[in-house]
Amino acid sequence: MLRIHTMRSQILVGFVGVMTVVLCVFGASTYQSVSLLLKNNSSGHIEQTAVQANGRLDALLEQTNALTAQIMTDGYVQELLLHELKGRQADFTQRQGLLQVISRFQSYSTGVNRVELYAADGRRLFPMDDQSLGARVSPKDIQAADSGLGRLAWLGIDPGDSSSVLSLRRINLMDRWYSHGGYLLLSLDRSYFDFQTPYPLGRMTEMMILADHDGSPIAMNTKIPLPVQELLDSTSSTVPINGEEYILVKQPSESTGWTLMILTPVRDVTKGISVLRQALLLSGAAGFVLFIVLSYLLSGLITRPILRLIKAMRGARDGVLKPNLEHSRTMELQELNHTYNQMADNINALIKLVYEKELVQSQTELRALQAQINPHFLYNTLEAFYWSLSDKGEEELADLVVAMSHMFRYVIGGSGKQEWVTIGDELEHIERYLHIMRMRFGLRLFWSVDCPDSCRATPIPKLLIQPLVENAIVHGIEGKVEGGRVRIAIEELGQLGGQRLAVVVEDNGAGMEAKALESLLLSIRSGTPVSTKGTGLGLRNVKRRLELYYHDQAGALSVESTPGAGTVVRFEIPREEGESA
Repeated sequence: MLRIHTMRSQILVGFVGVMTVVLCVFGASTYQSVSLLLKNNSSGHIEQTAVQANGRLDALLEQTNALTAQIMTDGYVQELLLHELKGRQADFTQRQGLLQVISRFQSYSTGVNRVELYAADGRRLFPMDDQSLGARVSPKDIQAADSGLGRLAWLGIDPGDSSSVLSLRRINLMDRWYSHGGYLLLSLDRSYFDFQTPYPLGRMTEMMILADHDGSPIAMNTKIPLPVQELLDSTSSTVPINGEEYILVKQPSESTGWTLMILTPVRDVTKGISVLRQALLLSGAAGFVLFIVLSYLLSGLITRPILRLIKAMRGARDGVLKPNLEHSRTMELQELNHTYNQMADNINALIKLVYEKELVQSQTELRALQAQINPHFLYNTLEAFYWSLSDKGEEELADLVVAMSHMFRYVIGGSGKQEWVTIGDELEHIERYLHIMRMRFGLRLFWSVDCPDSCRATPIPKLLIQPLVENAIVHGIEGKVEGGRVRIAIEELGQLGGQRLAVVVEDNGAGMEAKALESLLLSIRSGTPVSTKGTGLGLRNVKRRLELYYHDQAGALSVESTPGAGTVVRFEIPREEGESA
């Protein structure tokens, strides 16, 4: 009988536990992978079906589009609306003539319940009553038709008739430079969009829903109440409905803004997984029993030599370390015996060595903790300033202290932080610096930051752009009484985003004379200062860091300046998304 506190029992339990975890993880991952594969295959098949159904919908919409195009370009309709636009309202006979025109075209289309024609001011011309366009549709719908510039706008379910769907189209007058002439409103039967064709989904009991942009169902092949709006907002591939999981596939229509959704029960997709589950359980059980037997035998091979060594070491209980004279044919056990025999001679030296190492480690940890206290003290002091100013109502100065705290954290940071940041982080730091400068310059300082969202994740050395902004303020804006503007821009070079970015810092400050600009460029190239005021120091620093970080991949640092108009500093860097190595 095994005792749990012995090494053999512990090795056996440990091996069995590891094997159990391995079998469970492997079985679960295999089961999950096969299930996911079946679901993905079914999802692809369902998506293909959705594309086919959406193609039929597009064909119906194209038929409706062609009908409205024929009506709106009819010569009689164009002439009547042109007279209306000129102020000559159509009389009863002219409006009666629209019946023949619209009936002729309507006879070629199915599903159209009603065709209504309105003048540009919203007055109905056909049918002949006094109802206005504003009473039929909302101003938002009219605006959608106007923004379409003649394209058909699908409005959704008719508020006055839930069995109909409305579409609105603006009529442009061809003889008047395609100016606005009126509106054409169509009312189509919702059954026109029903799913009449059985799509090949095997024996799956799928549900199909066509919903408009407001989440109202246009057509459904089921009578089960469904949360259509929740389905539209869902980003998951599976959704629960009435306690059952369904695979959700959505296919939006660009021409209408509507969405076709197909719901398929997961159980119909994963019917074959039960056989796989049984096979995994049987193979796992067989492997588990086999591993118990092998683990028991292996633990005996390991523990028996160790037990013999323990018997020899028990002689040290009297305070005398005796060597183990028994030899073993196992290389590892023989090495263990040799190590034990040397232990008596080396034990004092080892204790001393361990003590010295622990002492050095303690001193190192104390120095590390002291190094952490220094910036911590600065942050805590700034936080004390902030709360003191906030309690006194000095909100502006308190915000300044917060901005300074963020700047210090960014600049000095922790010693373990990398020197690379993203362009988004660098621009946020520049914004904080500019807000602090606004405290000094007031309304004399304005700025703008232009950076595409696709460029904000690009890595860049920390504080590479900020010195250029500081130069623009100190040497450009500070000398102007009326102040000025600083523009920071990140530009993509080449087509389709390109592989390079241009960094531009521009100001409309005092600018430089040609001689001063030439002297500055010479200072940047040679690395020598222009004067004792530090002019060119920031630019030389940026140029040198570009060379060190990017080598030959960075573009040259260029400076353009016009007296009284301002200065533009520009350089290029390679575009590499993500964190730099």
